[in-house]
Amino acid sequence: MLELKDVCFTIKKDGEPHHLVDHASLKVPRGHFMAIVGPSGCGKTTLLKTIAGLNPESDGSLWWNGRNLSEEGDLEPWEIGYVPQFSIAYPQLTVDESVEAATKLRVKSSSTEELDERIDRVLEETGLATLADRPVNVLSGGQMRRLGLAMELVSDPRLLLCDEVTSGLDPRSERDIVHLLHDLSRKEGRIVLSVTHSLAHLELYDSILVLHEGKVAYHGPPEGLTHYFSVDNTELVYPRLAKQASEKWRHAWLKHRDAYHQKLIINRDRMVDEGSLELPELARSQTVTENQETEELVEEEMSDSIRAPGFVSQFFTLLSRRWRILLRDRGQIILQLAILVCFPLLVTLFSEKANANMRKFSAATSSSIEAKIEESAAVREDRLKVGSAVSGMIMFQVVLLSLMGSNNAAREIASERLILEKEKFGGVRPLAYLASKISFLAILVVVQSLWMAWFVDFFWPFPEAAGGFTRHVSYLIMVNAAMTAVCLGISSLMRTAEQASLLSVYLVGFQLPLSGAVLALPSHVETFTRPFISAYWAWSGSVKSLSGEHLTAVKTVIETALSTTNVCFFVLAIHIVVGLLASWVGISRHQWD
Repeated sequence: MLELKDVCFTIKKDGEPHHLVDHASLKVPRGHFMAIVGPSGCGKTTLLKTIAGLNPESDGSLWWNGRNLSEEGDLEPWEIGYVPQFSIAYPQLTVDESVEAATKLRVKSSSTEELDERIDRVLEETGLATLADRPVNVLSGGQMRRLGLAMELVSDPRLLLCDEVTSGLDPRSERDIVHLLHDLSRKEGRIVLSVTHSLAHLELYDSILVLHEGKVAYHGPPEGLTHYFSVDNTELVYPRLAKQASEKWRHAWLKHRDAYHQKLIINRDRMVDEGSLELPELARSQTVTENQETEELVEEEMSDSIRAPGFVSQFFTLLSRRWRILLRDRGQIILQLAILVCFPLLVTLFSEKANANMRKFSAATSSSIEAKIEESAAVREDRLKVGSAVSGMIMFQVVLLSLMGSNNAAREIASERLILEKEKFGGVRPLAYLASKISFLAILVVVQSLWMAWFVDFFWPFPEAAGGFTRHVSYLIMVNAAMTAVCLGISSLMRTAEQASLLSVYLVGFQLPLSGAVLALPSHVETFTRPFISAYWAWSGSVKSLSGEHLTAVKTVIETALSTTNVCFFVLAIHIVVGLLASWVGISRHQWD
């Protein structure tokens, strides 16, 4: 049984407390199908989220099978299913793949046969068996709602919460979804609560909960709705509500609720006797005064077969799904290939100047002073040309890899925030999710950086000294990883993908002018900005890895001081750590809305 005792959810509005849910009290027995209705803004979705644990109750308590959820913690992820208004499936996957991923993330299966059996049962139960191989992006609205239900049913939840799952559907699809929810409530004592604006098909519900300004105005059988509100048809209920203050409706209801709840229990017992409602054996003898011991025994009996998957299982499921999505996203594949080809080509435009010979001073003593001056000017001119080209090539590689890092991660989390929140609610560990993102992006970073270094090295071999090419490659990997990690952190902290993309673009845009590679910054500006500019540390470290003549040539064209290679590595590593910590904070905190 689900029971609410004077539950409130309160927010501050203009400095004053405002009850979105106002002392809601009700009892919902096992095997029950309840509609939550009321005028717009009356608190229907807020109440549903409060029951789900997404909104912490400000006052009162929620009870589930004799357990005080307000004191003993929320329901286990397998116990509850929440079907939101938005889509919770990736368009690149098929129906079967979506349900399979949801199953692997929520339920530990002992064998492939058990996994397949669970998936097939859920697809059959929701009428999706014939659509198993159909891509999600071609499903109709009604089929998408069925898929959302299927992805919640994989763990056999005892409490299924549905938020406007019939909104926007045609009448036939709406009727089919309501019938499906009705059938789901008849199995294993499952409670199904459905928020709806529609007053159609009310006869299929076991009870109707009417809210008015956050207060319970009625909770009873659908056939008693018109009689209670003294109207001829259900369409007149909302206008009737508006004629009286919500507090009066609440007080009127308190006088009648026990009698109406008794009717609900009698109707449930009648359905059990008729065989139209399946309940666990221990639950069939329960009455209105269901005791906690019996409830706990029933729950233990029903939960024996449900186990949550471990970290490793969730990690590999998330990682394999991410690669599958990428490989099916033609636009993203084309973009990645274009970047891999075009960016290194842009760098090699400077290779001819960087490969130019640098003349040295002649050792001959018979040269005239005029000749020595001309020779010195020529040598200096060569150094300027080569130094400028070499410094530019290194910085160009660094900035372009920073742009790749931004492209890798700016939308990675923000674009799927709602799906992430839904999967966290279903039991996905934030650490497993973050680890899958790090592993996926790490492969992109290494491939992009190595390809950039090897491609450019073919046209302009990096001078072998002080670590030479190897050290240069390591800096390219580090700057790409640093920018990827920082933009991943931005993506996890921002509320929308557009915000994350815009901030990440600005961040990359400041890398070149604030690096000091083109023009040295004023010392007071440099001191403040340099710790945050990944491009400076990768450029500085790579320049320090050059051989003697090339290093001398670069130093003739730059005024910015170079840091030691160890410091450059250390600072870039800090950038990576900070980015990952920001990602963890953003992933861990609740951002459902």
